[in-house]
Amino acid sequence: MTPEAPAKAERWTAQWKELYEQVIETGLCTGCAGCVVTCPHDVIGYEHEEGKYKPFHLEEELGLSNCIHGEKGCTTCTRACPRFGSWESAANLHLFGRERKDDEMAGIWEQLLLTRATDKTTHEKGQDGGFVSAMLVWLLDNGYIDGALVSGVEHDDAWKAKPVVVRNRDEVLATAGSRYTYCANPLALRDAKELGLSRLALVGMGCQTSSPPVMWDRKAGKVSKPFQFTIGLLCSKTFDDAIFPELFEAKYGLNKQDMLKMNIKGVFQIWMKDGSYHEIDLKECHQWTRTGCKTCPDFAAEHSDIATGGIGKDNDWTLTIVRTKLGVEVVERMIRDGVIESKPAQDDEVAMKLLRTLSIVSRRRWPEWAEKSVSVGVPPPKKKTT
Repeated sequence: MTPEAPAKAERWTAQWKELYEQVIETGLCTGCAGCVVTCPHDVIGYEHEEGKYKPFHLEEELGLSNCIHGEKGCTTCTRACPRFGSWESAANLHLFGRERKDDEMAGIWEQLLLTRATDKTTHEKGQDGGFVSAMLVWLLDNGYIDGALVSGVEHDDAWKAKPVVVRNRDEVLATAGSRYTYCANPLALRDAKELGLSRLALVGMGCQTSSPPVMWDRKAGKVSKPFQFTIGLLCSKTFDDAIFPELFEAKYGLNKQDMLKMNIKGVFQIWMKDGSYHEIDLKECHQWTRTGCKTCPDFAAEHSDIATGGIGKDNDWTLTIVRTKLGVEVVERMIRDGVIESKPAQDDEVAMKLLRTLSIVSRRRWPEWAEKSVSVGVPPPKKKTT
């Protein structure tokens, strides 16, 4: 009996029209800008400002909801979108060769560590021990990358985030720290190309770091080649910039220009230049949650090479989720080189519990009508006792 020939893969035909209908109009769009920076025809715009953070079609010929290039066969935007179709499965199969198991709420990983930079300056300037800053400097110094797409700030506003490219230690340290407002770091890809950079790290939330592996799995072509390494930031939500004048300043008298550092550890922590320290209940901040975060299911940046965040019991160590073989290689080399120090993540029970809890909470936000695989294994909310 002649064996049956394997079924041919279905031809990918989805274009901007489907992306607009299924992702942007439905509220699944996170504003990651993956479709914007990969569009080969430069017909997708983006407004990187408060209350927007969404792509839109620039050409008038077929209106906002359709694309003449898509009608002619261009499919790059949907191939790059980390919320279109079976995006989680696509990225998992490409990076790990298997689907996520029911109990892997925070995604698939190889190692779980607590890490921090050993260099004093990097440690102090960075967030939660300076691990991300130390890693970027090490990747640059050791030839893995020639640039990184990160979140920087405007020259006249130290808390207004903007996408930038960094190429050396000084530039890395100048952009260190967290701001908790949204920054579509992939938008810096165009600047990187103008600088002639071809081996890039992408630092971003899960909605951003899922885009490269989705592109690789969907064979998006050369647009995905510059991404050599991805560093994901644990993220349950970001806030509109309006939170600064409308809450921090109006209610608490905390002026943006007087702020030194901020963090989130169960509460919104703010350190001021005058040495004072303030805590704000996160419940007060909810109304400034950015729209693009309200349906995002990925707290743990599950498709990065390494995901990292300060969710532990103190501000001095970073929970580090090493996901890929490349991530293992880099972290182990950094430890051997003495650039970072590490210990088992299980030493911090708070971090381990929060990782699972916040991952589940985020997955529950994913709509029931959307791609079903994202909700596989998610336990239902516990009923409140009266």
